[in-house]
Amino acid sequence: MKKKVIAGNWKMNMLPNEAIKFIEELAPLVKDTENEVILCVPYTDLFYALLTAQGTNIKIGAQNMHFEEKGAYTGEVSAEMLKSINVEYVIIGHSERRQYFAETDETVNKKIKAAFKVGLKPIVCVGETLEQREAGETVAIITKQTELALEGLTENQVQNTIIAYEPIWAIGTGKTATKEDANESIRAIREKIVEKYGQMVAKGVIIQYGGSVKSSNAKELFEMSDIDGGLVGGASLNAEEFGKIVNFER
Repeated sequence: MKKKVIAGNWKMNMLPNEAIKFIEELAPLVKDTENEVILCVPYTDLFYALLTAQGTNIKIGAQNMHFEEKGAYTGEVSAEMLKSINVEYVIIGHSERRQYFAETDETVNKKIKAAFKVGLKPIVCVGETLEQREAGETVAIITKQTELALEGLTENQVQNTIIAYEPIWAIGTGKTATKEDANESIRAIREKIVEKYGQMVAKGVIIQYGGSVKSSNAKELFEMSDIDGGLVGGASLNAEEFGKIVNFER
């Protein structure tokens, strides 16, 4: 089984002192894992998180960025700004960004290209609403989002994109897709990548599941054939709980 990539998305939580304390608590819990551990933290925590995570196996990511290099975009942060302080990952196109901040498939694609331009690794979110799911549109929605997100990327860039399948109806609700449903949706995304970029590229792409992942369901989800890890929301705010998710196979 290839190593899993498990990322915590803190959303708008944690002050810098809390971030430092959290990483100090988490580091010994995950130091022996072979899985990749990422924390995507608010902008104000990035510097402190990066310093505290030095010498550990914890990688630090941001939760968003602008696609332009610089300019009159008050309140925004560019890819180059993130890269300049050694951020490695950035979440792009989370459903909350799409829902509350008018993120579109077009801006997602622009952001991915901007991230690769400076060497950031994008974690790109796709997912369907409850209405779309009940209408039987899940596969059509998530494969189209994937196709538009990756448009114009090289095969190497596609292979280095992390995709997070997050059914919107399962985010923060306590509801989780069944392991079979999650695996089926992720397989559909992978098959779309096979269709567009070939088997070798698709095999290398990390596709995570996100949507109320917790220690009690991580093992059954991550042991499915096509699920390469998780993008974890609420459960990533507790160091002990997140540590258990990272160490799911123990």
